[in-house]
Amino acid sequence: MAEEGEHEKPAERKGRLTTTLVLVTLVSTIGSSFQYGYNVASINSPTTFMKTFYNETYTERYGASLSVSLETVLWSLTVSLYPLGGFFGSLLVGPLVTKIGRKGTLLLNNIFSIVPAILMGTSVLAKSFEVIIVCRLVIGICAGLSSNVVPMYLGEMSPKNLRGAIGVMPQLLITVGILMAQIFGIRFILGNTTGWPILLALTGIPAVLELIFLPFFPESPRYTLLQKGKEEKAKKALQRLRGWEDVDNEIKEMYQEDQSEKAEGRLSVRNLCSFRPLRWQLIAIIVMNMGQQLSGINAVYYYADTIYRTAGVPDETVQYVTVATGAVNVVMTVVAIFIVDSWGRRLLLLLGFGTCCAACVVLTIALVYQTTVHWMPYLSIACVIVYVIGHAIGPSPIPYVITTEMFRQASRPAAFMVAGSVHWLSNFIVGLIFEFLRNGLGPYCFVLFAAICLATFFFIYFFVPETKGKTFLEISELMAKRNGLEERTDSKEFQDLNPCPNEISQEKKDIVNSTQL
Repeated sequence: MAEEGEHEKPAERKGRLTTTLVLVTLVSTIGSSFQYGYNVASINSPTTFMKTFYNETYTERYGASLSVSLETVLWSLTVSLYPLGGFFGSLLVGPLVTKIGRKGTLLLNNIFSIVPAILMGTSVLAKSFEVIIVCRLVIGICAGLSSNVVPMYLGEMSPKNLRGAIGVMPQLLITVGILMAQIFGIRFILGNTTGWPILLALTGIPAVLELIFLPFFPESPRYTLLQKGKEEKAKKALQRLRGWEDVDNEIKEMYQEDQSEKAEGRLSVRNLCSFRPLRWQLIAIIVMNMGQQLSGINAVYYYADTIYRTAGVPDETVQYVTVATGAVNVVMTVVAIFIVDSWGRRLLLLLGFGTCCAACVVLTIALVYQTTVHWMPYLSIACVIVYVIGHAIGPSPIPYVITTEMFRQASRPAAFMVAGSVHWLSNFIVGLIFEFLRNGLGPYCFVLFAAICLATFFFIYFFVPETKGKTFLEISELMAKRNGLEERTDSKEFQDLNPCPNEISQEKKDIVNSTQL
């Protein structure tokens, strides 16, 4: 008698980590996501030396030193134009991924990294600090594109049982990028007078590697099939990614998804914002991305050095403690990869935001009493580490995964444009106002972050369903109930967008029917 595994249906197979899937994940995340994280932290360590360069260059040109106010403005632009560029990059996601595909967009995006890397690396020779400021905007565009396109690209290629783990990989490489920038920024490596231009220029190396290796890997099969209409090419891509020949059931599932969302058409951002069948999906990704950035993660990192110094950590040692904090972030993101598909997205989000809320409350108390109670500074350090752990397992990586899963092929580009814009605008706002909050509220500014974490926690608890192990179509049907609709194409919203919602090509019907046989 034949064993049960010999008669296993393709639909029942669990996807596995094939060589192609592993390599394309590494190439795309190292080439793109790594740069996002690297450029977040690359200017932190050499701040003093860069400001000196700004001042010396200005003095050489105009015969007078920079005023304190002008220096503050120039440095604020250097820092804040990066997230502003990320916002502009997010606005390009929809048109580019629709026109030239997910892989094509990632390849094109390398221009926004390689050119600024060269210019920043030669800025001292050119005696131009303006180049650095402009390049921070351009490289922000690169980060805005990559932070949205990489999760979309990998999410569409991953089998449903691995989609969570692979979806966390971009965030892992972001944390690795932050850690590497912190390591390279140590004084005796590149965080010094002569090394900081090289530190800024290193961001171009991952982009060159991606430009060389990514063309050898397939485009998203869903994009190839549903938007380009190339079924044979999509099948070959799936066969490479899955490691087996029979991919008809997955092709069938894509066609069923396509037929189900046929009435939606190619949704623009404007249509998406007014489209009732996707209302709660849109609200969910907006709240999660706002919560991710407004929860204070950047503020905690910014305040960390002050906390460490208050706790008695010597100035020359602070940079090493900061590197250790970055290492904790990486380790916990790795942990998230291994548990996201077993514990689920929703649970990790709740644990993460709950932990961050508690850490912010205790951190506020510790900062208020750190000069009167001798052990409070050590509690402050513990709170920073606990906060980083909480953010790394949920709020940092999971919103990217959820955005991929809650939207289907027609609406996914517009959804990532909205999510990315909210993400980067929130990042920009925190960077812009945190100094004012810290000066005005002192340690009590973390109460505000705790309130945001708590509000996001309750929203997720009441309104965000679990999506692990479900197909895109199953998730869509689940959200249809949340929106007060059945998964159908006879509602007024559907009819307004497509007068013939039930039409599907005969070729697709034949394929679906044949796979059912």
